Amino acid sequence: FYGGHWNCVYGGDWRAERQSLSDSETISPCEKLSLTLPRIISTMSAAFHVCLLLWCLQTNAVPAALAPPENLALITLNTNYILSWDWDSTLAEGHAVDFTTQYVAKFKLRSKRKNPVWETACEKTSHRSCDLTKLNLFYLGIYVLRVQASVNGSVSDWTMKEFCPDKDAAVGPPSRVDLSPAGNGLDVIISDPLTSTNSSMKDNIQELYYQILYWERSVDTQALETQTLDSKATMVTLSDLKAWTWYCVSIQSRYDFFNKSSSFSSPHCMQTEGPIPWWQIVGYFLLSLVICFLFVAVILCSSIWFFKTVKAIFYPSNQLPTHFQYLCDSSGSDIPRLLTPDSDSELLCDKVTVCQEPPVLEIHIPPPEALPVPPSDSSGRHSRQGSGGSGDSGVYSTGCNSGLRQPDSIQLSSGTKTLGRASLTWST
Repeated sequence: FYGGHWNCVYGGDWRAERQSLSDSETISPCEKLSLTLPRIISTMSAAFHVCLLLWCLQTNAVPAALAPPENLALITLNTNYILSWDWDSTLAEGHAVDFTTQYVAKFKLRSKRKNPVWETACEKTSHRSCDLTKLNLFYLGIYVLRVQASVNGSVSDWTMKEFCPDKDAAVGPPSRVDLSPAGNGLDVIISDPLTSTNSSMKDNIQELYYQILYWERSVDTQALETQTLDSKATMVTLSDLKAWTWYCVSIQSRYDFFNKSSSFSSPHCMQTEGPIPWWQIVGYFLLSLVICFLFVAVILCSSIWFFKTVKAIFYPSNQLPTHFQYLCDSSGSDIPRLLTPDSDSELLCDKVTVCQEPPVLEIHIPPPEALPVPPSDSSGRHSRQGSGGSGDSGVYSTGCNSGLRQPDSIQLSSGTKTLGRASLTWST
């Protein structure tokens, strides 16, 4: 190198030139330097111009590299991870820009045997973020993330970021908080923060505990006196509280190894209990009596109304007219019934005649002593009626048959009539 450098300075065989100078005894050292210095300066100037020309040619031949993504950041909560970054969209010059995100375990980068295999999390996406939750990264592992931009076939350099979930991921508040009264105190039931697979975060963080903040609810917010309680248990009893007083509770999750603390959960409020005053017991008893009385009264009134309604429907107080009585059955029931075709033929005739009940005749025969002496007629004959016999009573009966008629010569009426020596009585 040095030989070449000196060769460029002198432009020939520097050994022969040096020998010729050393052979001359009449030239002093100052004269030798004055002779060689202009040549050195001119040679260095020419080399500088040549290097400048080569640099300009290289700059014009190779285009400018694409800018990589910047400001890589992680948005985390429990085991939900989202990687985001920034990139100047004006560099795309109207072209579509795509981003590729890859990851690899850090210990694989330290291996000297083979090159690490990068896993792709998001490939050629236009969004400036990538969801890493679906990768189910080991919570205690250390990973290296990298992002690359691509525009119209040109790609940028990779931008890398190291990520350890145990150290970098934020922890969330309890997933649920429930309160229940326990005499003068309150039972606080805490549900652990949940991972992306709905499992407890205590499976990943064994030292996770809770800081419970509680206070007495009051209208004056400036006069609130809060109290704190730390516990790793999921059920805590707050004792020594005032009876029949409203208290509010808010809880946060804490992890001291990496100084992690979540936000406080939304306040939950509940009233404590205590001994019940005697006037409340009496009031509750009287109120229960009134409610029972009203309930029984409503049931009785409803039953009576229902009974009267049913009776009025099936057993009405108004009777049927007399000319509809023939519709009733023979048992004397006043419930109307329908006539069958057979019963119509039995009850109805071709010509319907309404008849009265035939008179009943009674014959009374007096004893012989009471009978008068029959008079004799002009022909000297006596009446045919004797003491022991009787003639034709002349009684005719009529039925409802339309073919039979009562003899026109017999007229009957109610009363008693003496026929000869016998008395005839009839009634209708």
